[in-house]
Amino acid sequence: MGWIGETVESIKSLRIRQVLTQGVSLGLIVTSALIIWKALMCFTGSESPVVVVLSGSMEPGFKRGDILFLHMSKDPIRAGEIVVFNVDGREIPIVHRVIKVHERKDTGEVDVLTKGDNNYGDDRVLYAHGQKWLQRHHIMGRAIGFLPYVGWVTIIMTEKPIFKYILIGALGLLVITSKD
Repeated sequence: MGWIGETVESIKSLRIRQVLTQGVSLGLIVTSALIIWKALMCFTGSESPVVVVLSGSMEPGFKRGDILFLHMSKDPIRAGEIVVFNVDGREIPIVHRVIKVHERKDTGEVDVLTKGDNNYGDDRVLYAHGQKWLQRHHIMGRAIGFLPYVGWVTIIMTEKPIFKYILIGALGLLVITSKD
């Protein structure tokens, strides 16, 4: 009958109580993950405490697939720091280095200009139309650490969605068919 036939038979033989137990377990796992994520957001002060480097613009320092850990504090942003920022009109955050900091005399607000280490020019071409500088509200956080290559899982699942569906299906079958 094979593995698929055995899996189908296993699903058919489940009792309502087992199905409810598996559903509650799955719900607890998802809820725990969300609680951990929210706690990290509070602890780091960043709306996204972990990001994946999606391009080679920061090589050789950070390579595509590296995971960055972010922290956002009230300290002033300085030239040389690596920041992650959002640009109006783009939904994917960008990881680049601050190359210039400009403090406005009238308000005391700080504007920054960024550039990828592996790029020829600054990021003004990436900013929203007519925007010359980033303000503090654009910046999600500063890089405080990284984990090399681990983000490739995210990149592969984004670029090749079939792997994501296979993984979700396999995990779903595993949860449903486990006898605990």
